[in-house]
Amino acid sequence: MKKQVIAGILALFCVFQVVAGGNYKNFKVSVYSRAYETAKMGDEKWLEPIWDEISRQVHVDKIYLETHRDLLVVDEATLLKAKNFFESRGIKTAGGITLTVDEGNNFQTFCYTNPEHRKKIKEVVEFTAKHFDELILDDFFFTNCKCDLCIKAKGTRSWTDFRLDLMAKAAKELIIDPAKAVNPSIKVVVKYPNWYDHFQGCGFNLEAEPKMFDGVYTGTETRDPSGNQHLQQYLGYLVYRYFNKLKPGKNGGGWVDTGGATSMDRYAEQLWLTIFAKAPEITLFDFRQMQRQLTKADRAEWQNKEVCSFNYDEMMKPIPDKNGQMLLPTSFARAAGYTFETIDRFMDKLGNPIGVKTYKPYHSVGEDFLPNYMGMIGIPMDIVPTFPENEPIVFLTEQASFDAEIITKIKKQLQAGKDIMVTSGFLKTMQNKGLNDIVELRMGDEKASVKEFGAGWGPHSFIDDAMIIPQIKYITNDSWEVVSAFDRTNGWPIVHRGDYSKGKLYVLTIPDNVIDLYRMPIDVLSKIKEILMPNWPALLEAPGYTSLFVYDNNTVIVESFSDKTQQVKLRLGENFSKGTDLLSNKEIPGEKRNIFQSFRKPPVSRTILNLELKPHSYQVLKLE
Repeated sequence: MKKQVIAGILALFCVFQVVAGGNYKNFKVSVYSRAYETAKMGDEKWLEPIWDEISRQVHVDKIYLETHRDLLVVDEATLLKAKNFFESRGIKTAGGITLTVDEGNNFQTFCYTNPEHRKKIKEVVEFTAKHFDELILDDFFFTNCKCDLCIKAKGTRSWTDFRLDLMAKAAKELIIDPAKAVNPSIKVVVKYPNWYDHFQGCGFNLEAEPKMFDGVYTGTETRDPSGNQHLQQYLGYLVYRYFNKLKPGKNGGGWVDTGGATSMDRYAEQLWLTIFAKAPEITLFDFRQMQRQLTKADRAEWQNKEVCSFNYDEMMKPIPDKNGQMLLPTSFARAAGYTFETIDRFMDKLGNPIGVKTYKPYHSVGEDFLPNYMGMIGIPMDIVPTFPENEPIVFLTEQASFDAEIITKIKKQLQAGKDIMVTSGFLKTMQNKGLNDIVELRMGDEKASVKEFGAGWGPHSFIDDAMIIPQIKYITNDSWEVVSAFDRTNGWPIVHRGDYSKGKLYVLTIPDNVIDLYRMPIDVLSKIKEILMPNWPALLEAPGYTSLFVYDNNTVIVESFSDKTQQVKLRLGENFSKGTDLLSNKEIPGEKRNIFQSFRKPPVSRTILNLELKPHSYQVLKLE
């Protein structure tokens, strides 16, 4: 009897936790409801059982109730019923708007030169602002319209310049001013999607808009990297950190959907990467997708996966409904809930994320999304919109060439005794635009096919299949190869160094197929990291598809995106000799190893932690 009473008390406690809201210590959770689902919420008999099932599987603090999508506008009576339903259950409400005419027609957006479309947008904004103190714009506050009105308004400008100006004006005239005229206290937020390197082409104005809106929000979904966006998993972490620089302290959170989630762990991976970036809130898109059922086939596939960070058996344990009855999970909502419960155990033990600064001027393109590939080879990255002057080393891609003063800024960095690493893409663009005043390098259209590499004076490393790289040519003894690639007796730089004043300028050769970065030998990747991460608390010696997240209180996360178990080594910094797993509280002893810096310097002794990472898993460590 006593066991039954205790079980009953525990069940009631779990029910209270589900109903009370605010259940995760380190972040809030929201759900977004599209207009299609919001329009059904006037029927409480339809809504209540669905919400009960979602909310027993994941604890929710807020719901965004969309009022418009694809010209569907939710009627006022239904909207008020929906709002009352959630608020009576302790769930905060906010408004949402998706500015599409027909999302299914290549994401057809409104035309912002069309007077009728402009009138419609303003009416929807005013209607939404009337009922909410917070309004968020979903992904589609951009334009891909090329109608005759737009062609005439564009004139001789490029589509990018025309759309950047058009949408900045639309933000004020059609969104912000109308909303605040109806509700002066409203918070108006623009949610930006994940394809940030191409924003300017469709009018997303990252230079002007974040200053205009009360807040921004981040699309951190990466889905299946082999899908049509080809976004690498690391982007789910990096894009939140980047948008945080656009509106410091006002980046509301990250946004993930179940689209393209070919496996449960791939969906969960996107959720925990968002929280690893220290997002204060995560939004689950959407109300409909949270109902996606776990089929028998899904369960069989996921249960057989060799995964340690996403424990299927733990996730599938019965949880109570509102009456205390223990029931099995039924939908993707539980995948989110289980993920949040797991990471909430250690997020408060992590400091602020740090990374190698890479400079992306506003509206720049070139070597698109490259910092995410760097993150996938174990280099913590941090995109910034202004040149970072106080860093020991700065990483510059071709995008930095969009800054007309970039050569001056590079020289200033080098003359201050600090270093720069540029990519082969930057070199090709800037070699005759001032970079040759620092180091005389030449790069044409010649290519090399290589599968042999040498990093320093040790033995060479090999890969199974050749990769294609651009050939960089230099003046002997004016600059030096640090890492080389070979085709028999011929060779070309992978990492090259030129001295200038008190600093060093390095050039990193990017393979023609950027994904080949993941295939480079571990010793080559380690040498790149040694240059970019001097005096860091840890350095990851691992193959591609392995990432390192570093925080300013000497905590780290090591994550594998591989489909196979990985044996990796974590090289600790000078002042560290062991690590403690923050989930198990087990100490991980290290072994000492001499690290050779160069033939001119004596080796240094460092502690190495040997780690085993199962597929799509992570390990959280405190370094001491």
